[in-house]
Amino acid sequence: MALLRAAVFAALFIMAAVSAALAQDITLRSRDGGVELTGTLLGFDGEFYRIETRFGELTVDGSGVNCEGVGCPSLIDYVAEVDISGSATMGRVLMPALIQSFALRGGMTTTREVQDDTHFTYVIRDNGKPVGRFYFHVTNTDQGFDDLLADDADIVMALREIRPAEAKQARAEGLGDMTQANRSRVVALDAMVPITSPSNPVNGLTLTQLAGVLSGRITNWGPLGGADAPITLHLRDGGSGLAQTMQDRLLKPARGTVPEDAVRHDTNAALAEAVARDPFGLGIASFSEIGNTKPLVLTGACGFTLRAARRSIKTEDYPLTAPMFLYVPARRLPKLAREFLTFTRSPMAQIVIRRAGFIDQAPEEVAIDMQGDRFVNAITVAEGEDGLRTLQEMTQALAGMRRLTTSFRFEPGSSRLDAQSRSNVQQLAAAMEAGVYDGREVMFVGFSDGQGPAAPNLRIARKRALAVRTAVQDTAETADLGRIAIGDKGFGEAMPMACDDSSWGREVNRRVEVWVR
Repeated sequence: MALLRAAVFAALFIMAAVSAALAQDITLRSRDGGVELTGTLLGFDGEFYRIETRFGELTVDGSGVNCEGVGCPSLIDYVAEVDISGSATMGRVLMPALIQSFALRGGMTTTREVQDDTHFTYVIRDNGKPVGRFYFHVTNTDQGFDDLLADDADIVMALREIRPAEAKQARAEGLGDMTQANRSRVVALDAMVPITSPSNPVNGLTLTQLAGVLSGRITNWGPLGGADAPITLHLRDGGSGLAQTMQDRLLKPARGTVPEDAVRHDTNAALAEAVARDPFGLGIASFSEIGNTKPLVLTGACGFTLRAARRSIKTEDYPLTAPMFLYVPARRLPKLAREFLTFTRSPMAQIVIRRAGFIDQAPEEVAIDMQGDRFVNAITVAEGEDGLRTLQEMTQALAGMRRLTTSFRFEPGSSRLDAQSRSNVQQLAAAMEAGVYDGREVMFVGFSDGQGPAAPNLRIARKRALAVRTAVQDTAETADLGRIAIGDKGFGEAMPMACDDSSWGREVNRRVEVWVR
């Protein structure tokens, strides 16, 4: 028995020694030999080493050290490796299109290598030599964040914002504050669109009615203007970002839950195909994949209608806009990956995004004579002398100007900009730094909902316009703001986008627009 225990302890000692050796697989020594670090190689981006040491995780400039040990990467044949995980909506078409375009712009080539239904790799070559491998794990947003937290992903493709519990765990794992603007970027826009079969006579729903159907409170087409027939609800699987965004944006405010008999689909295409065949079906689809279905218009008791279209989604006037995020942890990515992320905001990338069927981030200028419906709505709801006076002041102030498709909105019940708007701050600030608006006038124009007295709403609108203006100016650190005539104004409830009879309508109306001359 004693011999057995001795053998076991000896084996454990050998295993511990081997583990220790593997855990200390590289040594970084300064050129003069004065400083030495030993630890586990966590990553190398072609320029910097990332190692786990007894002092914690450190990032070390490779130009100042020599690497010794079996784990040292090759400096000559270095190949950048990037793990990307998450939304299949983004991963199957959009991201591959962006990677191919990125490589083409740099005079490089790409090869796609498929491992299975959810895993594939893009190999980027320069003059035939591999310089990068982008490994994709394409499933859903939940899996993307799971992979990030397990240190199996460098970039997450997400159709929703990171949840508080996920952000808390990310901080605990040393990935940084994933809620900060520099940890995520909106690469494109999509939208949630209610759809039916083309044979269904219903053409529009209020957001309240839509929430009622999604929560199982409305189960028959009759009250919606259709046939006396039960509604078959078609939705994406629960792990998809589209389904979770629907839950957050529509069901949570209405305190509803999806009925158990809802038909779930693994892909957007499968959902659209099923609804197109079902005369009594209703689904929530991605704007980029509505197939042969009929999209429903969002209506309101005040008579306003909101239709999902490229421009209304880009301005976020359509209330069910869904940003498509790339989340990146607080660690240094390989240079090739950083260059790719920079490329996603380039003019060339915006063209690729449009061709892939999604809504790009390039600002567009909309002439005032294209604002007809909005001005009609404004005239319709203007009340009393004060309302007409504000409307006249707004018309005079905006005459001769053009509206940017870049808009700013706020989180429900908060003065904090929503995720899309935080990204818009970065985009507009970058454009100012690039001199896009030099010699021009840029006006931040605030609006409110119509709840409460007009005078306080006017003050709130002005305060919001000033806050957004300040955020953009503070972010545009290298811009010569003296070359831009920047102003801000508030017009309260003068130009509503939606009815104020629902929380969703009020959220759409609380906004800051950007007008240029």
